[in-house]
Amino acid sequence: MNVGPSIIRRPTSEKSNTELTNSLRANFLASKQAFESNPPAVSHYNDFCNGMSFSGAHRTHCPSWTASDDHTLYVPSRDFSTSGLSEERSQYDITVKLFFLPSTKTSQRCSHTQEAVSLVLKELRVPSIDLLIVSFQGVSFDADDDLDEDLNEDPNQRVEHLNEMVVTWQTLENLHERGVVGQIGLAEFGSGRLKQFLPRTRIRPSVDQINVRDCCVVPKSLILYAKQEKIELLTHNDCTNILPKGTVRDLLGSGENGFHVLSDARGRSDRLNGEIEPQWVVKYTAVVRDRGVVENKGYFAMADIQS
Repeated sequence: MNVGPSIIRRPTSEKSNTELTNSLRANFLASKQAFESNPPAVSHYNDFCNGMSFSGAHRTHCPSWTASDDHTLYVPSRDFSTSGLSEERSQYDITVKLFFLPSTKTSQRCSHTQEAVSLVLKELRVPSIDLLIVSFQGVSFDADDDLDEDLNEDPNQRVEHLNEMVVTWQTLENLHERGVVGQIGLAEFGSGRLKQFLPRTRIRPSVDQINVRDCCVVPKSLILYAKQEKIELLTHNDCTNILPKGTVRDLLGSGENGFHVLSDARGRSDRLNGEIEPQWVVKYTAVVRDRGVVENKGYFAMADIQS
């Protein structure tokens, strides 16, 4: 991907949180039905459960269409040996966006980033990705107030201090230096926040992805500053809090449309009990370079459960 002052608008057919929820639900249902129609020779239930992942959970039984690994419960179970891309790695542009959610602790960002990228590499069976974009909790872009950073924040979420963002950014810099990530980028940074952030980085972002809600005007101040700093501007249609805790409970709970992994209000002992705390979501896209065709697109999500 070439860096520069361009603004590239990426059309999408639906909001990312809707797409994520629909994808998870479809995947859960397909895996559950596949297991029920062709169960393994020895039916079993996994023992210790962490969610997507669920840490700190009471020991309980989990459905057999899930799988446990150390202290992680995968919903549904995933066989990475059957995944991968159809052509050589060099034929693809692979973009990954990592959303840190309101419950995420700054101290866990390094391990969360490594885990999210590792899952994508396993899923696509590649050694590297081309672009990794990080989205920080509570940060939103306002085209009308680009220079006033106090107004570019979601009032319903805690906004991270710049120091916390810099610490997280160092993990992305390390991935770049190791050759795991070709380019690193940010989301929702106006020119004011960029001016504060860039001097504190070793490797500057190649991309700034912004959500222009009215699909109209990108502020001239941001365009000029991005051009000066050789940062490519991309637009997107993603939500900042892409996976609220209520969505997780609706998907995995005991309601009519749930998949009965989590306990209901009665606290059933055969299901997972505790308070759900979504930590991160990662979205990945693999595009065939010569044809501009999306061959592989998907999500991974992780949540903790506090008993």
